[in-house]
Amino acid sequence: MKAIRAVVLAVMLACAAACGGSGGAADAADGGRVTLRVGDQKGTGMQALLEASGQLKDLPYDITWSQFTSGPPMLEAVNAGSVDVGTVGNAPPVFAAAAGSKITIVGVSEKGLGGQAVVVPSGSPITTVAGLKGKKIAVAKGSSANYHLLAVLKKNGLSFADISPQYLQPPDALAALSTGRVDAWAIWDPYTAQAQHQIGARILVDATGYANGFEFQIAGTDALGDPARARALGDLMARVRRAHTWANEHPAEWTEVYARLTGLAPGVIAMAVPRNRYTDLKLDADVIGREQQVADAFAEAGLIPGTVEIADITDARYNEGAQ
Repeated sequence: MKAIRAVVLAVMLACAAACGGSGGAADAADGGRVTLRVGDQKGTGMQALLEASGQLKDLPYDITWSQFTSGPPMLEAVNAGSVDVGTVGNAPPVFAAAAGSKITIVGVSEKGLGGQAVVVPSGSPITTVAGLKGKKIAVAKGSSANYHLLAVLKKNGLSFADISPQYLQPPDALAALSTGRVDAWAIWDPYTAQAQHQIGARILVDATGYANGFEFQIAGTDALGDPARARALGDLMARVRRAHTWANEHPAEWTEVYARLTGLAPGVIAMAVPRNRYTDLKLDADVIGREQQVADAFAEAGLIPGTVEIADITDARYNEGAQ
């Protein structure tokens, strides 16, 4: 277990070491360049993607990067005002909004569903979703995997009351799965690929037919209310969309750069990239309606306090250029 945790820690440190950025104030009140504080996580790899695609060249503003293990702690930082924007999956904005956080959805893309998965050890006797009943399942609370797991259980006649959820961040969950302390793990790429590649984990069920593949750019209220940062955010959203197009058109190059910048094994990234192509979308009624289903499912299950109206936390000002 210690060896596995050391490997995971080394990966996280390598990712953090790859994350540079310029310092400076969060606004341009002194007449200088504005600085955007951007949150990132290994599962989305925004900095790696922007760098690989050349979209960090000739920025009219500066960026500082902060690394997070998953979406929920990133949105805590956005709410606290220490991060201006970050990319998360479908569930974190629901949990954040339910907690009264000052966050706004400003961009959306959709990725393939094959990398969102519930995985089990290679020798596990669990072969169906029904076999998860009574089992310990690792999941990051409030993450997209949390929703995927909820949807999988519900569609197969089970609920969270029928399992023993173990709320763990990805590095701890990987160690727990590999040592038998949990029976299954609900997770997303590249962690899904890492579990497959590193410990021979088997995908029990992916998100096809269960969840959406939304990745949201989430901004803080203060950042959107500052004209200079709001303009910078608009430029960043356009660069993210161009980077997505580049990654779709250059999968081999994207795989090589992503592995190098994150420190993950090339085999892990080579497994993850083909099943995670991007489709950029507008924040329209269709997206809002599909995401509302996520919010309603968490409310119905009693996993969030009250209800969340997705339309109330959506700002479509940066839709230009999306499909």
